Amino acid sequence: MKEKLFIFDTTLRDGEQSPGAGMNTAEKVRIATQLEKLGVDVIEAGFPAASAGDFEAVAAVAKKVTKADITALARANRPDIDRAWKAVCKAARPRIHTFLATSDIHMKYKLNMERNEVLKSAVDAVKYACSFTENVEFSAEDGSRSDPDFLCEIFSAVIDAGAKIVNLPDTVGYAIPKEFGRLVRYVKEHTSNIDKAILSVHCHNDLGLATANTIAAIHAGARQVEVTINGIGERAGNTSLEEVVMIIKTRPSDMPVSTNIRTKRIYSVSRLVSMISGIIVQPNKAVVGANAFAHEAGIHQDGMLKNPMTYEIMRPETIGLSANKLIMGKHSGKHALKKHLMAMGYDLSDAEIKLLFAKFKDLADKKKIVLDDDLEALVNEVVLRTSDTYSLEYLNVSAGTTVLPTASVKLMIEGREVFDTGSGNGPIDAVYNAIAKITGTESKLERFSISALTGGTDAQGEVTVRLSEAGLISIGKGSDPDIITASAYAYVNGLNRLEYLKQNPPRSMRGL
Repeated sequence: MKEKLFIFDTTLRDGEQSPGAGMNTAEKVRIATQLEKLGVDVIEAGFPAASAGDFEAVAAVAKKVTKADITALARANRPDIDRAWKAVCKAARPRIHTFLATSDIHMKYKLNMERNEVLKSAVDAVKYACSFTENVEFSAEDGSRSDPDFLCEIFSAVIDAGAKIVNLPDTVGYAIPKEFGRLVRYVKEHTSNIDKAILSVHCHNDLGLATANTIAAIHAGARQVEVTINGIGERAGNTSLEEVVMIIKTRPSDMPVSTNIRTKRIYSVSRLVSMISGIIVQPNKAVVGANAFAHEAGIHQDGMLKNPMTYEIMRPETIGLSANKLIMGKHSGKHALKKHLMAMGYDLSDAEIKLLFAKFKDLADKKKIVLDDDLEALVNEVVLRTSDTYSLEYLNVSAGTTVLPTASVKLMIEGREVFDTGSGNGPIDAVYNAIAKITGTESKLERFSISALTGGTDAQGEVTVRLSEAGLISIGKGSDPDIITASAYAYVNGLNRLEYLKQNPPRSMRGL
């Protein structure tokens, strides 16, 4: 019988460290709920000591999720551990995850500590965490560049102190699969009490090897993997959950482990995280990219018609991607909408359904058919955006070959209506100038991109913007059949995210 591989999802913590991917409490709870339905074993909900907003989000996730372990990250000191425990203590299955760097370069230049001091601090932190819960994990930051014997020494000590999970991170994405697998195997063989703990790995993708290193670690004996949806995370990102899970499912004879992941939920969770984080999934992304199951070459198409297995090693249905998405129209009722959204993985309240249904009817009047991607965009627009500072109430644009583009915009700002006009080089520039005038924003538009959610001339356009201000970066998204309106929604969404970041400023705390 195959051994269980524990899936530790850190989308809400390490994934959120992607530039501009800050999430509010409601958004984190929404993702956590879907991660639980996906079947992950552990959800790392955040870094409570980083900000009041992060603490609030972790506490909210801890109260909502009942089946998965909910863990909070903490540096190896008592204030961080106190804060972490306070955030997760209401969880059905709380965990404290504490970490300390163990590589010579980090100990010398970041910690300014000797090995014996690091060892003592790690043991003290684990013992203190264990005074709150038996479910304690210790991570050796920059483990892949640490001395292997010191790794074994510190892992042995923290296991004796009570740690049930020890994590070996490739913090800077420096390792290659052969050497990382060898290091994991060395730790397994030379840590005398390793049988009393689960060995975990946490890989970064700086060299594009995060998934390969994680698979090598599994073969070498690791039985927990720390991953994110869509591989989002610090710098080049983390190991992708969907890649690891589908490797195990697609190549079962070559993998010594199994997981509890319900793979048919992968695609919907991927879309949800993309919408909330504002990070677009690249078309050629493995498993969940738009081109993952597309076949353009004639020889490929011919083979697919004869037998799909000629060029597809996975069926799209396995990850919840159905070719037939035509399901809703203007005659569909509220009950049908709620039922279909539940099938898509959205468990919405009656109040949320009522709000969403009105927008759905408006969209159905504009489009002959409403597809799953349209519905997901509506959920993002209507349900997932809570406590916004700004909301778009009215938009009118005049533009043409002989007309100076002008825009009239009305925003709702904390309960009051504000109206102004603007002009620009084009209709979208005019809209943005009007919104900037109303909000008084000093942000800079760093990036603007447009994509179609579905096919056809009536497709919803999806706009993504990247804004920066005073060192803060936010990503905004908006969708609508009218691309100018979608652009306005995206800009307002980006400004709201900036306001959230201003109220909950991220500290320069970085975990693993």
